[in-house]
Amino acid sequence: MSISVSPLRTRIAVATILLWPGVLIVVFTLVPMLVLLRISVAPQDAAAAWGTGFDASAYRGLTDADSIRALVQSLETALVVASISLSVGYPLAHCITRMQRRSQIVWLLLLLATLTLSDVLIAFAWQVMLSKRVGLSKVFVFIGWMDQPDSLAPSQGAVIACLVYMVIPFTVLTLYPALSALDRSLIEAARTLGASRLRAFCSVALPLTQVPSVIAFVLSAVLTFGAFVPPIALGRPERWPLSVLIGNAALAGQNLPRAAALSVLLLVVTALLAWSAARALRARSTQTVP
Repeated sequence: MSISVSPLRTRIAVATILLWPGVLIVVFTLVPMLVLLRISVAPQDAAAAWGTGFDASAYRGLTDADSIRALVQSLETALVVASISLSVGYPLAHCITRMQRRSQIVWLLLLLATLTLSDVLIAFAWQVMLSKRVGLSKVFVFIGWMDQPDSLAPSQGAVIACLVYMVIPFTVLTLYPALSALDRSLIEAARTLGASRLRAFCSVALPLTQVPSVIAFVLSAVLTFGAFVPPIALGRPERWPLSVLIGNAALAGQNLPRAAALSVLLLVVTALLAWSAARALRARSTQTVP
């Protein structure tokens, strides 16, 4: 005997299941966003966190030289780190998929284990590793790359190296499912038709994994764009990104409206990066459809 369930009851059940996640999204995403927008248009008040009324001076301050420089620096660092992470993470993810199952599990566990480390611990570990006394400079002197040991931080290269280390696990874990599901027979067919190993990989594997590659690139850029600890611990003040300016405005300057306005700018640019990538993928897919 079959029991029929009315469509109305099904919809009510689905709505009930989705109610709790919807409430969480509103509480932990929409409400903080509204508070952030409210603070960004509030006047600065030294006696309180922010004053009452309306004042758009925090947004007018986004056009000053420090904000523009920090925004450009943030974009430059994010794109460089994302490019390096994708260039390193894609071959690494591909190699992991070619390993035995047990070796794959070990590699994936190692990558997941790195995600448990805090940003502060990673940044200061890199600071020690790049120091003059016990750092990599001694290794470079030993192999002849440097004449004498020297501190490699603070520098922009140290910041980029630390950020690449931090986002590589996300890049590999994003690419791993797509590369695991890749049909190897297509690459073998290209090899049979005379293509070299590199050409077969570039002409078959790369186009089929274009979407996850773009997602991994955007994810790496977004994670880098909001990084706070590595630029402070390993970078120079003249190269500090937008996230550091937000922290300085909120903590050192006690100027929450300016910090909120800078945060809104950070969110808008991040959304534009994701939107541009999605539009580029949509345009590419439209061109490839006959």
